[in-house]
Amino acid sequence: MGSTSAISLCSHPKFQLRRGFDSDGSRSDLFGLPARSVYVPPVVPLRRRCSVVKADGGGSRKPASSRRVYRESQSASSVAAPVKQLASFAVPAASFFAVTFVLWKLVEKLLVPKKGRMTSSVQSKAPEQGMKWAFSAGTNLLSGLGAKIERESKLKLNDFAKELRSFSSVDLSGRNFGDEGLFFLSESLGYNQTAEEVSFAANGITATGIKAFDGVLQCNIMLKTLNLSGNAIGDDGVKCLCDILVNNNGIQKLQLNSTDVGDEGAKAIAELLKTNSSLRVLELNNNMIDYSGFTSLAGALLENNTIRNLHLNGNYGGALGANALAKGLEGNKSLRELHLHGNSIGDEGVNALMSGLALHKGKLTLLDIGNNSISAKGAFHVGGYIKKTKSLLWLNLYMNDIGDEGAGHIADALKQNRTITTIDLGGNNIHAEGVTALAEALKDNSVITFLEVGYNPIGPDGVKALSEVLKFNGNIETLKLGWCQIGAKGAEFIADMLKYNTTIRVLDLRANGLRNEGASCLARSLKVVNEALTSLDLGFNEIRDDGAFAISQALKANEDVTVSSLNLSSNFLTKFGQSALTDARDHVYEMSEKEINIFF
Repeated sequence: MGSTSAISLCSHPKFQLRRGFDSDGSRSDLFGLPARSVYVPPVVPLRRRCSVVKADGGGSRKPASSRRVYRESQSASSVAAPVKQLASFAVPAASFFAVTFVLWKLVEKLLVPKKGRMTSSVQSKAPEQGMKWAFSAGTNLLSGLGAKIERESKLKLNDFAKELRSFSSVDLSGRNFGDEGLFFLSESLGYNQTAEEVSFAANGITATGIKAFDGVLQCNIMLKTLNLSGNAIGDDGVKCLCDILVNNNGIQKLQLNSTDVGDEGAKAIAELLKTNSSLRVLELNNNMIDYSGFTSLAGALLENNTIRNLHLNGNYGGALGANALAKGLEGNKSLRELHLHGNSIGDEGVNALMSGLALHKGKLTLLDIGNNSISAKGAFHVGGYIKKTKSLLWLNLYMNDIGDEGAGHIADALKQNRTITTIDLGGNNIHAEGVTALAEALKDNSVITFLEVGYNPIGPDGVKALSEVLKFNGNIETLKLGWCQIGAKGAEFIADMLKYNTTIRVLDLRANGLRNEGASCLARSLKVVNEALTSLDLGFNEIRDDGAFAISQALKANEDVTVSSLNLSSNFLTKFGQSALTDARDHVYEMSEKEINIFF
């Protein structure tokens, strides 16, 4: 029995315009784009007539006409199928892109106005009053930020003003409030009955800011100390200040260090000193005062009888300035301290200065002439003054170049002097010969309590001579021997001296190459009862753990140890050496309740 089958000759793949939902619940189209409220008409494919060929289920031969129709239908379907597939894909895609283009143009017209319309609208709208606009990102916030900073600054200035009205000593240095801040704060000084010492140092104050004191300092009788150091007020600022202080009878100490004061400013100060009767201390360190300024100040010293301390360190006086100053000192009766460190006065200048001091009618107690290029020749003149003075207590010759010969001149003078208690001869190229002469002078001198001979290459021989004398002689309480090249051998002499000496409280042995051997020698002396030594400085000595172990054992062994400060910084200690020293410190505290400050 024959069976028939129907074959569609116009079949093609189906293209579905599918809509769905995204993960967030919103509708999306077939491309995954968000659905828009636009109606898209469906695309209906063209209907074509389909040919159907009936096949006979039996095995009889087919007619020729039937076979020809079948072949023609097969060839037609093979050509039409690709065309139909392409059309079924292209038509929906083209429709989608057309709709998308129309929507884009519509959005562009609605949201982006035309250039001419935007320009006219911007021009027609006037900016708000007082508002400043900027087109850089974030710059519109600058006005608000500036207001905030100004508000915070005013709050701080108010706090400073409260301090001025509440405390007798007020330090406002380094606050950088400038001229405007000083104008604000100066109001708190008028008729102030509390503040006696005020520091406005390093605040960016200029000559303009000094005008803030006008009308304020004239009516203030409580303020005793005014510090304006580190402010570039210059000569103009000093002139303005001096004009104000003419009518002030309260300030006793005026500090104008590092204020760019030159000869003109020094001249203004000199004129003030001629009439002012309250100023006791005047500091003009590290300025630009030359010979002319020194001459002006010297003239003021002849007329002023109240100034006590004059500080002129780090200026440019030179030999001529020292000579001029010496003439002023001859007629002055009030000066007690003269600081001339770092003025390059040389031998000629120191000769003139010593001559003037010899005729000085007052009682000078402190003389600082360090770092002034003084040689052995100049030391001879200094020695001559030392022999004559009956009032000098403190002498500084630090960082000159007097050598062994100059040290001999000073030593001879010290044999006759019975007033100097502190002498600084550090950094003067003194060797064993020079320090031996100084040691001899100490045999019969019980007045000197502070001796600085550091930064001199005295070596083991020099420290041996000094140690032999200090075993049973002298009254030295502070001995400075740092950077003296004494080595481990010199440490032996120091250690032996400490067993017998009963006066040395502070011993400085920094940077002497002691190493473990020298540290061990000192440790043996620390085991012996020493009721005087309280501070020992062994920094920069290449000491390692073995030296630290020796010192720690010595501290534990001496129950009556008096050392309260031990410096071992800048050595080669590991955690083991540090731990040993820490244990020794704790042991001493547990046994005697004495605290030792150990610095690694």
